[in-house]
Parts: sequence; structure tokens; C-alpha cells
Amino acid sequence: MAGYHAGSLAVQELMGVRDRAEHVGRSVGQDIKPVAAAFLELQPLLVVGAADPGTGRVWASALTGEPGFVRATGPRRMSVRADTGRLAPALRTPGTPVGTIALDPRTRRRMRLNGRLEPTPRGFAVEADQVFSNCPRYIQRRESYETLADRGPGTARLLTELAPEQEEFIRSADTFFLATVHPGGADASHRGGNPGFVRVASPHELTWPDYPGNAMFLTLGNLRGDPRAGLLFLDWTTGTTLQLTGEAHAEFSADGGRTVRFTLAEALWTPSALPLRWSAPEYSPANPDR
Repeated sequence: MAGYHAGSLAVQELMGVRDRAEHVGRSVGQDIKPVAAAFLELQPLLVVGAADPGTGRVWASALTGEPGFVRATGPRRMSVRADTGRLAPALRTPGTPVGTIALDPRTRRRMRLNGRLEPTPRGFAVEADQVFSNCPRYIQRRESYETLADRGPGTARLLTELAPEQEEFIRSADTFFLATVHPGGADASHRGGNPGFVRVASPHELTWPDYPGNAMFLTLGNLRGDPRAGLLFLDWTTGTTLQLTGEAHAEFSADGGRTVRFTLAEALWTPSALPLRWSAPEYSPANPDR
């Protein structure tokens, strides 16, 4: 892959994993390999992270469609079919750095593609800078899903603090997605654990443990240089989503543990935002006990 930026290098050095990070980084490329293209075409869900061009705030958003709505249309190009009128401003702005992640709970596989956005008549495309897969750790298995037809989202509400309903929503979550940015681009990643792994410290603050991963420290490296972050929680059984934007900071303990503290600026609560309804989870055996 292209060299790590200064933020990731600093965290790798702090954690003593530079050699491992260099080895893992060799799996990151720009090309969408045939196995990755086939994986994309099977997915009904794509998460996209980007900074709003007007406010600068970072958001993570979920897009859904019939399998095939996301597909590789070139060796380094991914195209997404979407209602352009409902896309966030960042996803209609040429050249926007975006991070994307396609995650399949049925197989516990995930794929990340980061690059620059190009609007198209049917949605948008992303010219890839980074393409890579992650291990299945912390992904909860969900065996199947169904798509509800002819049902639109409920009324979205913009919030400046979390009410008890949103606090309980977060406490019961076993998965969320995290969008971050750096001077050269953007990234979207997955975080998973047993319900309760994300703690609500106040109506304006969340914390969660940063579990051991692939040693690249792309997310924490981004946050070291730019604290802006966007979080996406979703209810896999009702389609309700909670999007949060604000700032996040990593705290490192002497024993090598890591905690991320997120401070809320705004939140968007949308009942039945997504038409997908997934089966009950089988929790990952890698999830640490609370």
C-alpha cells in the first residue's frame, strides 16, 4: 500500500507494532480483485463516511439496494446506484474523499474501499486509493435478511443531545460504524462487541474500548491528526438508524489498553430508515466479556 501517514505511524510506534503493520499493509492495494468484485455485487448494504463540504462535520451513512446496486465497474472503480436527490451533500460533490465499507453478516466478511467520489447520473462512483479486507473478528453473524417493499423511512429528527431513547439504543447495540478523515482521504470502519460495549457517559459523550485489530491503526491514526468523526448505529431488526457527528480522542493506558471518547455535536435519528430486516445475531466468539 502507499505509506502510512504520520498519525498511523505514531500510533504504531506507540503500540510497538511497526513491523507487523508493515507486513499487514502489503495486503492493501488499489485494484478491486475479482473476488472482491464478486463480494460487492452480493451486498444489500454499504456504509459511506465523508466530511460535509459545508460544515466540515464527518458523517457515516448507510445506503441500501438490491444486490448489484454496488459493483465494480473498472479495476479501480466502484459504482453505487442511489437516489441522487436523497444523498448527503458530500456524496454529490465531485472529488470528495470517501471511505466505504461493505459488511456481510451472513459470512462475517467485510471489505473497505477508500477513494475520491465522482457523481454519476444514477448515483456516484469512487476511484479507489485503498482496497482491502479485514478479518471476521467482532462481526456478529446474522444468517439472513428480508427487504420490506413500499415502505419509506420515518421522519428524521436532528438532535443536539441524546435522549433516553437514543441512550438505550446505543447501550443495546452490538455493532456500529465509524467514519474518520485525514489530509489525504477518508475511512469507514466497523466496531463490534457484546451489547453494552459502547457506554453512554452523558447525553453528549460516549466511550468504547478499542479492541485489538490488524495493527494498521488507520482509525486511531486519523483521529490523532484530526478528531472529527461520524458514528452510525443501526437496529438490524427495525431499520432505525442513529447517526452521530462530533469529535473523538483515543486514551492509552499503561498496560496497552485503549479507550475512545466521543463528544457529540449533532445527531440524526431516523426510524425505519433502512428497508432491511435481519435475523437475530450470533455473537462473535472474539468479543471480549464486558
